[in-house]
Amino acid sequence: MERDLGDYQLQFLGAARTVTGSKYLLRAGGTTVLVDCGLFQGFKELRQRNWDDLPADPRTIDHVVLTHAHIDHTGYLPRLVAQGFAGTVWSTSGTQELSDLMLKDSAHLQEEEAEYANRRGYSKHHPALPLYRAVDAERALGQFRAVDFEVRTRLSDTVEVVFHPAGHILGSAIVEIVLKRGDETRTIVFSGDLGRYDAVMMKDPVAIPPTADFLVVESTYGNREHEDKDPRPHFAKLIARIVQDKGVLLVPAFAVGRTQDILLILKEGMAHGDIPTVPVHLDSPMAIDATEIYCRHTSEQRVQHVHKGDRGCTHFFGELKVSRTVEESKALNKMAGPRVIISASGMATGGRILHHLKARLPEAKNAVLFVGYQAPGTRGRRLLDGEPEVKMLGEMVPVKAFIDKIDALSAHADRSELVRWTDTLGERKPRRVFVTHGEPEAAESIAALYREKHGWDVRVPDQAEIAPLF
Repeated sequence: MERDLGDYQLQFLGAARTVTGSKYLLRAGGTTVLVDCGLFQGFKELRQRNWDDLPADPRTIDHVVLTHAHIDHTGYLPRLVAQGFAGTVWSTSGTQELSDLMLKDSAHLQEEEAEYANRRGYSKHHPALPLYRAVDAERALGQFRAVDFEVRTRLSDTVEVVFHPAGHILGSAIVEIVLKRGDETRTIVFSGDLGRYDAVMMKDPVAIPPTADFLVVESTYGNREHEDKDPRPHFAKLIARIVQDKGVLLVPAFAVGRTQDILLILKEGMAHGDIPTVPVHLDSPMAIDATEIYCRHTSEQRVQHVHKGDRGCTHFFGELKVSRTVEESKALNKMAGPRVIISASGMATGGRILHHLKARLPEAKNAVLFVGYQAPGTRGRRLLDGEPEVKMLGEMVPVKAFIDKIDALSAHADRSELVRWTDTLGERKPRRVFVTHGEPEAAESIAALYREKHGWDVRVPDQAEIAPLF
């Protein structure tokens, strides 16, 4: 049967005028590819989209291509599989290994939160149901196939894909997709989440492939610059505060990437005497496992990590105290300060950090340090916005603890770094640039800059918008 060559188009099913839920549906002459398959997070109206049907029947999608392992880029995969997707999930090996941790954890958290809501009776739905279950995550993970960076992979007669290092987290990729229609070709490049230049751990993102006809670029920090300073003094000052007050510093941190940066900073700072020495607890089985994965993929990182003996990555662990079991986690809330507890999730949307926040927020001697972007509608954003109480596990909890943030550890390129990356195209003018994965103000701001600086045709797409590619 002859292929329909007229359906070369890109549809934005997520990360359109928002910073979450990345999904880009690519139709190319009879082949359908979903680039990223993320969960919507943050505001309830966004999270509700996770329950909506996709415009395309999952059974008709041939491939999923992932930029990296974060849940807002992979977390919808188990639901996609449960709805009939039977194709291949393509990623780098780092993304595959991290996704094994993160998708299982996501399914566990959803099952756990639904059970807790039913037990405590605070859900509006009776019974509360998880979006998907652990069995769905296991099935999705069985459909992964890993590809090395810079290897051209043929998905069909009309689609080829190449992964290039993005420097965001381990395994993160800039995705180059080459579309073929007869003798014509079009190249579309997805930035994914773009890493920073001169980061603590990861190497710089590579330049944009010079043949790019279309560019889909993130804009999380499209209207902002990061702090251009060493984060170590910030940690030193905050830890000195809890030493004086005998308090506890809670650090909600993404288990992948951010946690490893923090462990590196604390270990080296305490070893050199720049940061006061206090007990440091890592209360996240996934973060512990993720750190081990980082040790197996040192080629993507600036620092070559030492893997030695049964203690694992001594580069990170040092005297770190780890909590794998629920009992060990609960015991932390009975321990007096000073001490540091690093736990997930990074936006305080779920996980063990909620129990620590519930226990520690009511006391002024304690502190909470946010070390990454806090999406609108999340508990993290509400705490940073100064709300006097927040809902935690079905109860309103007063906020007396000191709430702080640091932007210097963001794994996302800021405005200047996004421009630095797009400048790597040189004189080449893409047919069109799509600015995604940013709140409207951030996306529109950098879109205007690209128009002014380069004269590019730039579009900030709406949810479900379709763009022709030929």
